[in-house]
Amino acid sequence: MKKLLIYSGILLASLQVGCTKGFEELNTDPLRISPANFDGAYLLPAAQRSYLGTMSGYSGNLLFQAGWVQLLASTSTGGATYYSNMDKYVPSSNINSYTANSWNTSFSGATQAQQLIKLLSEDPTKVNVISAAKIVQVMHLAFLTDLYGPIPYSEALKGDEGLNSPKYDNQRDVYLGLLAELETAINGFSTSQPGFTNDISTYAGNIDKWKKMGYSLMLRMAMRMTKVDAAAARQWAEKAAAGGPMSSVEDNYVIRCDFANGYGNPNSSAIRVSDDFYQVRWSKNFIDFLKATNDPRLTAVAEIPPAGIAAASNVAIAGDNTAGIQLGLPNGYDMNEGDKDITNAPGYPGGTGTGGDLSPIGKYSRPRSALTTNLNAPIIAMTFAETSFLLAEAAARGWTITGSAAQHYRNGLSAALQTLGTMDPSAAISAATADAFAAANPLDVSSLNASLKMINEQYWATTGSYFSFVEAWNNWRRSGFPNLTPVSFPGGFSSGQIPRRQIIPLNEAVLNGPSYQAGIGDIQGGDNWTGRVWWDAAN
Repeated sequence: MKKLLIYSGILLASLQVGCTKGFEELNTDPLRISPANFDGAYLLPAAQRSYLGTMSGYSGNLLFQAGWVQLLASTSTGGATYYSNMDKYVPSSNINSYTANSWNTSFSGATQAQQLIKLLSEDPTKVNVISAAKIVQVMHLAFLTDLYGPIPYSEALKGDEGLNSPKYDNQRDVYLGLLAELETAINGFSTSQPGFTNDISTYAGNIDKWKKMGYSLMLRMAMRMTKVDAAAARQWAEKAAAGGPMSSVEDNYVIRCDFANGYGNPNSSAIRVSDDFYQVRWSKNFIDFLKATNDPRLTAVAEIPPAGIAAASNVAIAGDNTAGIQLGLPNGYDMNEGDKDITNAPGYPGGTGTGGDLSPIGKYSRPRSALTTNLNAPIIAMTFAETSFLLAEAAARGWTITGSAAQHYRNGLSAALQTLGTMDPSAAISAATADAFAAANPLDVSSLNASLKMINEQYWATTGSYFSFVEAWNNWRRSGFPNLTPVSFPGGFSSGQIPRRQIIPLNEAVLNGPSYQAGIGDIQGGDNWTGRVWWDAAN
């Protein structure tokens, strides 16, 4: 994996080479490699790593969506004040930088994929790595438009062609364009051409798994449109289901990490910081949801920290994961001795430790240290469980999907439990236990709304359990489940509402002003935290 930055740097250097007639040899840096001598396939892992970077860690996932969708909570005092952004919708000092992280990282990843496609487009033996790169590029751009709404698309990724002020496309056009590109990419795979090995996911270049992931991504994007274009949503969902999306936990798209060579797990890198490790807790909503059904995930993902601040801040000391003692931290509290002090929360259990080592939040559950301290832990990017829940919803809506809503829901719930072992072996739940739990908690098919509620609440818990908080928030915005009550806290940036989008980075108004001004007119409510993207129509 350490080749990633090397080859990215080589590409950038190769694209910038210039010379004056007659001085080619003089002006050629012997340490640079020209595009003709560079294997562009090495840009695939760079684009994959960028996707990992945009969906995890401080890019927004932990600092925004985790608390907006009320999966994590934090008292947001002391050193980790940046968690006020997610828990209370109160801006921290670096909030503008955080809002730009996903924008910059995803456009960088999409550009890396684009350069791979350009460099290899004339070689018919590279169609498989090109198709994989195109899928990763679609993932990046879909991630961006889901966060921000209108984005540069039709004129984007053309800086090397001199187009540096791309227009913004409305999100409907972006979505339909990306879906068409995704279908082309999936159809581009060829078993008659060589495979590829430069793949840092657990697929390791397996073409069948890449195709399944492509169809699962198509299904996810199709279901985003249910509130605004049911006909298009159905068309693309049925196409994805017929094409062959993920069909087992073995098809999960998981990106590997390599801390020794500078590519550690961004979630672990963040939460290992002592202030973060101490203050980041599972929310009351999440823990209550798991406890309501004696969900085996509770002991897999949650623990009560050791007593006192010092021990609770030490990443080397694990907590107690006994199910009966787990307690979620309510969102919207601090430790500042005012009305919102955690000690005033209903049902406050008291602290742990004594004197200067007293921990007011010592009895609230945190993510298990086994899941948050391993810098080599892989990142789960897309799963069979999510795919199954989406298929369950499509079937519940009466669309042409093989299999019943109840069966897809059962598959999804079992897979959701089995997937946790990917994060760390200590969180593994056996297939037998997972199947038994899914069988004991069947889908409520008494009405469409009852089915949608169960399906999407499980989608929320599932994506939250493996830290895919942006996806949990995206699906909450689309489905309305679970029913969440906004936090009320002074000084918020979203008028007491749960934020429904990230604002476009501030420098866009300066660097790409006319395009930006034209583009934000497509945002329902304007470029602010409570504006709505195209598919997020009011219920």
